[in-house]
Formats: sequence, structure tokens, C-alpha cells
Amino acid sequence: MKIVDVKAKVFSYKTDTSRDSEGHGHPGPERDAKQALLTITTDDGTEGHITCLPAYVTEDLLQSYIRPILIGRDPLMREQIWHALYKRQRGSSGQMTDRVVCAVELALWDLYGKIMGQPVWKLAGGYRSKILAYGSTMCGDDLKGGLATPEDYGRFAEWMVRERGYKAIKLHTWMPPIKGAPDVKMDIAACAAVREAVGPEIPLMVDPNHWYSRQDSLWLCQQLEELNYLWIEEMMEEASLSAYQWLNSKLTRLNILGPENMQGKYWTRAEWASKGACDMIRTGVYDVGGISPSLKCAHIAEGFHMLCEVHGGGAGNMAVCAAIQNTTYYERGLLHPFIDHDKPPAYLNRIDDEMDRDGYVHMRDEPGLGHDINHAYIEAHLV
Repeated sequence: MKIVDVKAKVFSYKTDTSRDSEGHGHPGPERDAKQALLTITTDDGTEGHITCLPAYVTEDLLQSYIRPILIGRDPLMREQIWHALYKRQRGSSGQMTDRVVCAVELALWDLYGKIMGQPVWKLAGGYRSKILAYGSTMCGDDLKGGLATPEDYGRFAEWMVRERGYKAIKLHTWMPPIKGAPDVKMDIAACAAVREAVGPEIPLMVDPNHWYSRQDSLWLCQQLEELNYLWIEEMMEEASLSAYQWLNSKLTRLNILGPENMQGKYWTRAEWASKGACDMIRTGVYDVGGISPSLKCAHIAEGFHMLCEVHGGGAGNMAVCAAIQNTTYYERGLLHPFIDHDKPPAYLNRIDDEMDRDGYVHMRDEPGLGHDINHAYIEAHLV
């Protein structure tokens, strides 16, 4: 069996999420957006698919970097192919990002599952068939009744726990261009309101998004310890390993989770674990280049008796969560009072991460990633 074709189709769909001047997502008026379907085909006609941003699978990228590596290869040699993609990154002048590699690798895993007649989460390890999700909010905004005030965060958190069934919550707080952001006192006000709203037993986490100095970070973390928060992410620039070592040495109860966006795949995660810069390792398929390197991050963490928490949602990250032992939650979001996360976009027949009333996301048993694509819609809306 050999790979004979790699192609991407760009299509349009409607979304109610807009981007501010700094790139953060917020609710907005319905607008047209674009998505891409990447398809990898073998000589017997079997296909692997993934939907992703069009920028990850442009024709230039496919023609210059992806097809020369994939065409003619055995699709079951996933590790060989991934290393070939990784080695090709260096000479791509930054065009082959980890997100590009990830999109290709996810389609390869989907193809592998369909060839083997098994779901990817079982082929990748098969530790659990369901996992608790934490509700992960959008960044704060200035929308009345949205996430504009600490009280808004508290009301939304109470709804997530009491009405929707989430057993844990993570806040993304205010970011530029919101007036006054970033500000540790604004962050703590929201964190305190959420703790008061949901009570002492619900695990809470926060992601301030690496804007703070050592001094502000330490103050923020000390306040979060008093509020009994479980972990914090990216409160400083992750390129500074020594800053995280310094901060971690000052804390007693709050866990540092990282790195998230720092380049270097599992090698960087190994450095953070070995140098005491974090208490939990962060991975995520689009952060490190796919499912395979995400599994390696988890195994590195396991070797240090550390948890490995997975960044972001989607079928690929669900497969990682289900494949490994040393994780506790699936990140479900990004959530907002004005957005219905349970409504699938038009190009999917159902969302990847359907959640029951007890807060569990369940894995699917059909072959492949379980990414339920509406191919008829895509064909009817090609760009």
C-alpha cells in the first residue's frame, strides 16, 4: 500500500466568532469564514481526512514540502513519515510550522485508523473511553452580559457547573485591546468571583497568556494559592526557562503547567521537566506537531511522575487524552455565554467533543479520528 495523492479543498461556512486586533476570539455578528479539508489517499482508494485552517495546507506548502515526502510512502510508517516532515521543517524558511506538520499527521492517523478498522485513540494507546472535560472560557471582553466583569465570569461559571455539568473550569482573562489589560488585579477579581460562584470543591485553573513580569506573576500566583486554584499557564514568556524555575521555587500549592506554545516539541518539554520549571507538562497536537510527538511528551512526563495536560480541543487532542494514563481533563471550549458550543459548524455532522450531563466527553468507536465531516456540504461550498 502506498500514498498516491495529497490534496486540500478550501470551502466557506458561517461563524459567529470574530477576531479582535490582537487575534483573540470573541462573539460577533455572523460572517463568512474559510476552512480546508485535507485528504490523503492510498492506491486502494482509502482516504484520511482532517479539517483545518487553509493556511496550514496551501497548495504551495503541499507542492513544495508535503507531497515530496508523502507520495509513494507506506501510510503505516507513521513515525518514519513524521520524522521526515520534522527534518524538512528546518529548510522551509519557517513555512512548515508545527501546525502544518500536525494537520498532515492528523490526516495520516485518520487514514491509519481506517486502514486498520480501529479508532485512533485505541491505536495510540487506548487507556480510557471517556474523560472529564473542563470548561475553558474565551478571553474577557467588553460585551454587556458577556465576559466584561468579574461578576460576568462568576455567573457564567455557575451556569457551566450547575446547568451544563462541567466539573472544572479554566479562565482566560482580559487581554489587549481591552482597556487596562493585562492587569493582575483584574485577573484576580475574576478568579475570586468564579471561586465564590462555584464553591470550594470545583477545580479551577487560569491562563493569563504570558504578559507579566516575575513580580506580577509571583503576586498573581500567591493570590491564586489562597483561592485554591489547581494550576496556572503562560503567565510569563515561555522562552525564559529560568524565570519559570525561579517562580516555581517560590510556590507551595499552585501548580505551573507548561510549556504551551514554546517551540521545540518534546525536547523542550523534557528540559522543563528536568529543570524544575513546571509541575505539569503541557502538550497539544497543534503545539508540538501531531499526535505522535504529543504521546512522547506524555511519556516524558510519566517518567518524572508528572501529569501531562493536553492543550485545546478537537478530535486529535481527544485521541491523545484517551490514549495516555497521566492526564486528568480534556479542554473543552472556547466557551462564552453568547455562543452555543454544542452546535456543530455546517461542515461537521456533529461536534468532535459531545459532552454528557455529568461532564464527560466520550470517545467514538468508528475507524479513524471520529471527525464526522459533512462532505456534501463541503462540495457544495468550495471556494
